[in-house]
Amino acid sequence: MSVLVTKLAPDFTAAAVMPDNSINPSFNLKSYLNGKIGVLFFYPLDFTFVCPSEILEFNTNLKMFQEEGAELVAVSVDSQFTHLAYKNTKIADGGIGSIQFPMVADLTKQIARDYDVLFNNSVALRGTFLIDQEFKVRHQLVNDLPLGRNIEEALRMVKALKFHQQHGEVCPANWNKGEIGMKPTQDGVADYLASKYQEAK
Repeated sequence: MSVLVTKLAPDFTAAAVMPDNSINPSFNLKSYLNGKIGVLFFYPLDFTFVCPSEILEFNTNLKMFQEEGAELVAVSVDSQFTHLAYKNTKIADGGIGSIQFPMVADLTKQIARDYDVLFNNSVALRGTFLIDQEFKVRHQLVNDLPLGRNIEEALRMVKALKFHQQHGEVCPANWNKGEIGMKPTQDGVADYLASKYQEAK
Protein backbone atom coordinates (compact mmCIF):
# COMPACT_ATOMS: atom_id res chain seq x y z
CA MET A 1 0.00 0.00 0.00
CA SER A 2 1.25 3.46 -0.87
CA VAL A 3 2.15 5.85 1.91
CA LEU A 4 0.88 9.26 0.83
CA VAL A 5 1.90 11.11 3.99
CA THR A 6 4.18 14.10 3.13
CA LYS A 7 3.06 13.92 -0.53
CA LEU A 8 0.53 16.06 -2.35
CA ALA A 9 -2.95 14.55 -2.20
CA PRO A 10 -4.15 13.08 -5.49
CA ASP A 11 -6.64 15.60 -6.84
CA PHE A 12 -9.79 14.51 -8.64
CA THR A 13 -12.87 15.79 -10.40
CA ALA A 14 -16.01 13.66 -10.19
CA ALA A 15 -19.75 13.86 -9.66
CA ALA A 16 -20.83 14.49 -6.08
CA VAL A 17 -24.01 14.96 -4.09
CA MET A 18 -23.71 18.23 -2.18
CA PRO A 19 -25.15 19.06 1.26
CA ASP A 20 -28.31 20.56 -0.29
CA ASN A 21 -28.82 17.35 -2.34
CA SER A 22 -27.89 19.04 -5.60
CA ILE A 23 -25.58 17.08 -7.88
CA ASN A 24 -22.31 18.72 -8.87
CA PRO A 25 -21.16 16.84 -11.99
CA SER A 26 -17.65 18.31 -11.74
CA PHE A 27 -16.81 18.38 -8.04
CA ASN A 28 -13.08 19.09 -7.62
CA LEU A 29 -11.42 18.28 -4.30
CA LYS A 30 -8.74 20.96 -4.36
CA SER A 31 -11.16 23.68 -5.42
CA TYR A 32 -13.65 22.64 -2.77
CA LEU A 33 -11.10 22.72 0.04
CA ASN A 34 -9.77 26.05 -1.26
CA GLY A 35 -6.86 26.22 1.17
CA LYS A 36 -8.68 24.65 4.11
CA ILE A 37 -7.80 21.46 5.95
CA GLY A 38 -9.60 18.46 4.47
CA VAL A 39 -10.59 15.09 5.89
CA LEU A 40 -11.21 12.78 2.95
CA PHE A 41 -12.70 9.44 3.87
CA PHE A 42 -13.52 6.38 1.80
CA TYR A 43 -16.14 3.79 2.66
CA PRO A 44 -17.13 0.58 0.84
CA LEU A 45 -20.76 0.97 -0.26
CA ASP A 46 -24.05 2.73 0.33
CA PHE A 47 -26.84 0.75 1.98
CA THR A 48 -24.48 -1.55 3.86
CA PHE A 49 -23.70 -2.12 7.53
CA VAL A 50 -20.76 -0.39 9.22
CA CYS A 51 -20.77 2.47 6.69
CA PRO A 52 -23.87 4.37 7.86
CA SER A 53 -22.62 4.42 11.46
CA GLU A 54 -19.39 6.07 10.30
CA ILE A 55 -21.09 8.54 7.95
CA LEU A 56 -23.60 9.58 10.61
CA GLU A 57 -20.86 9.92 13.22
CA PHE A 58 -18.83 12.14 10.90
CA ASN A 59 -21.96 14.21 10.29
CA THR A 60 -22.70 14.48 14.02
CA ASN A 61 -19.20 15.90 14.52
CA LEU A 62 -19.17 18.06 11.38
CA LYS A 63 -19.46 21.38 13.24
CA MET A 64 -16.50 20.47 15.43
CA PHE A 65 -14.41 19.71 12.33
CA GLN A 66 -15.50 23.01 10.77
CA GLU A 67 -14.71 24.92 13.96
CA GLU A 68 -11.14 23.65 13.52
CA GLY A 69 -11.14 24.89 9.92
CA ALA A 70 -11.59 21.45 8.35
CA GLU A 71 -14.04 20.18 5.75
CA LEU A 72 -15.23 16.59 5.29
CA VAL A 73 -15.56 14.79 1.95
CA ALA A 74 -16.82 11.20 1.57
CA VAL A 75 -16.09 8.85 -1.35
CA SER A 76 -17.41 5.44 -2.35
CA VAL A 77 -17.70 3.51 -5.61
CA ASP A 78 -21.46 4.15 -5.75
CA SER A 79 -23.03 6.52 -8.28
CA GLN A 80 -24.22 10.00 -7.38
CA PHE A 81 -27.78 8.73 -7.82
CA THR A 82 -27.26 5.97 -5.28
CA HIS A 83 -25.75 8.53 -2.89
CA LEU A 84 -28.83 10.68 -3.34
CA ALA A 85 -31.15 7.74 -2.73
CA TYR A 86 -29.13 6.89 0.40
CA LYS A 87 -29.57 10.45 1.68
CA ASN A 88 -33.28 10.38 0.87
CA THR A 89 -33.76 7.20 2.91
CA LYS A 90 -34.64 7.74 6.56
CA ILE A 91 -32.18 6.60 9.18
CA ALA A 92 -34.84 4.34 10.66
CA ASP A 93 -35.04 2.60 7.28
CA GLY A 94 -31.28 2.08 6.96
CA GLY A 95 -30.44 5.34 5.20
CA ILE A 96 -28.38 8.31 6.33
CA GLY A 97 -30.76 11.25 5.99
CA SER A 98 -29.53 14.81 5.50
CA ILE A 99 -25.75 14.48 5.48
CA GLN A 100 -24.10 17.89 5.29
CA PHE A 101 -20.86 17.18 3.46
CA PRO A 102 -20.19 16.18 -0.17
CA MET A 103 -20.50 12.53 -1.14
CA VAL A 104 -18.36 11.76 -4.19
CA ALA A 105 -19.20 9.10 -6.77
CA ASP A 106 -16.20 6.99 -7.75
CA LEU A 107 -17.84 4.74 -10.33
CA THR A 108 -14.61 4.22 -12.27
CA LYS A 109 -12.81 3.41 -8.96
CA GLN A 110 -9.95 5.64 -10.08
CA ILE A 111 -10.03 7.80 -6.97
CA ALA A 112 -9.78 4.71 -4.74
CA ARG A 113 -6.90 3.48 -6.92
CA ASP A 114 -5.09 6.81 -6.66
CA TYR A 115 -5.33 6.69 -2.87
CA ASP A 116 -4.46 2.97 -2.94
CA VAL A 117 -7.50 1.87 -0.94
CA LEU A 118 -9.24 -0.20 -3.64
CA PHE A 119 -9.87 -3.73 -2.39
CA ASN A 120 -10.11 -6.64 -4.85
CA ASN A 121 -10.87 -4.16 -7.62
CA SER A 122 -14.30 -3.93 -6.02
CA VAL A 123 -14.83 -1.48 -3.14
CA ALA A 124 -12.77 0.97 -1.13
CA LEU A 125 -11.34 0.09 2.24
CA ARG A 126 -12.09 2.47 5.10
CA GLY A 127 -9.34 4.98 4.32
CA THR A 128 -9.07 8.35 6.06
CA PHE A 129 -6.70 11.06 4.80
CA LEU A 130 -5.89 14.34 6.53
CA ILE A 131 -4.94 16.98 3.95
CA ASP A 132 -3.39 20.28 5.03
CA GLN A 133 -3.85 23.79 3.65
CA GLU A 134 -1.08 23.18 1.09
CA PHE A 135 -2.92 20.05 -0.13
CA LYS A 136 -0.31 17.78 1.43
CA VAL A 137 -1.33 14.52 3.13
CA ARG A 138 -0.33 14.70 6.80
CA HIS A 139 -2.01 11.56 8.16
CA GLN A 140 -3.58 8.42 6.74
CA LEU A 141 -5.31 5.47 8.33
CA VAL A 142 -6.84 2.49 6.54
CA ASN A 143 -9.20 0.00 8.20
CA ASP A 144 -10.30 -3.37 6.86
CA LEU A 145 -13.97 -3.67 5.91
CA PRO A 146 -15.35 -5.05 9.22
CA LEU A 147 -13.59 -2.44 11.39
CA GLY A 148 -15.34 0.90 11.86
CA ARG A 149 -13.04 3.86 12.33
CA ASN A 150 -12.81 6.19 15.33
CA ILE A 151 -14.19 9.58 14.28
CA GLU A 152 -12.92 11.22 17.49
CA GLU A 153 -9.40 10.20 16.45
CA ALA A 154 -9.86 11.83 13.04
CA LEU A 155 -10.90 15.04 14.81
CA ARG A 156 -7.99 14.75 17.26
CA MET A 157 -5.56 14.60 14.35
CA VAL A 158 -7.02 17.80 12.88
CA LYS A 159 -6.52 19.50 16.24
CA ALA A 160 -2.98 18.13 16.52
CA LEU A 161 -2.08 19.45 13.07
CA LYS A 162 -3.44 22.89 13.95
CA PHE A 163 -1.58 22.91 17.27
CA HIS A 164 1.69 22.09 15.53
CA GLN A 165 1.10 24.75 12.87
CA GLN A 166 0.25 27.43 15.42
CA HIS A 167 2.87 26.70 18.09
CA GLY A 168 5.69 24.89 16.29
CA GLU A 169 5.61 22.20 18.96
CA VAL A 170 5.04 18.50 18.33
CA CYS A 171 2.25 16.39 19.78
CA PRO A 172 3.29 13.47 22.00
CA ALA A 173 1.40 10.22 22.48
CA ASN A 174 -2.27 10.61 23.37
CA TRP A 175 -2.09 14.39 23.05
CA ASN A 176 -5.45 16.16 23.19
CA LYS A 177 -6.38 19.79 22.65
CA GLY A 178 -5.67 21.83 25.77
CA GLU A 179 -2.70 19.72 26.82
CA ILE A 180 0.93 20.77 26.59
CA GLY A 181 2.98 19.90 23.55
CA MET A 182 6.66 19.13 23.26
CA LYS A 183 9.39 21.39 21.94
CA PRO A 184 11.23 19.46 19.21
CA THR A 185 14.60 19.67 20.95
CA GLN A 186 16.51 17.39 23.32
CA ASP A 187 15.72 19.73 26.20
CA GLY A 188 12.08 19.81 25.14
CA VAL A 189 11.87 16.02 25.20
CA ALA A 190 13.54 15.90 28.60
CA ASP A 191 11.25 18.57 30.06
CA TYR A 192 8.13 16.87 28.74
CA LEU A 193 9.11 13.41 29.94
CA ALA A 194 10.08 14.76 33.36
CA SER A 195 6.68 16.43 33.73
CA LYS A 196 4.73 13.42 32.47
CA TYR A 197 6.52 10.35 33.78
CA GLN A 198 8.43 9.37 36.87
CA GLU A 199 11.37 7.01 36.98
CA ALA A 200 10.43 3.53 38.17
CA LYS A 201 11.79 2.94 41.61
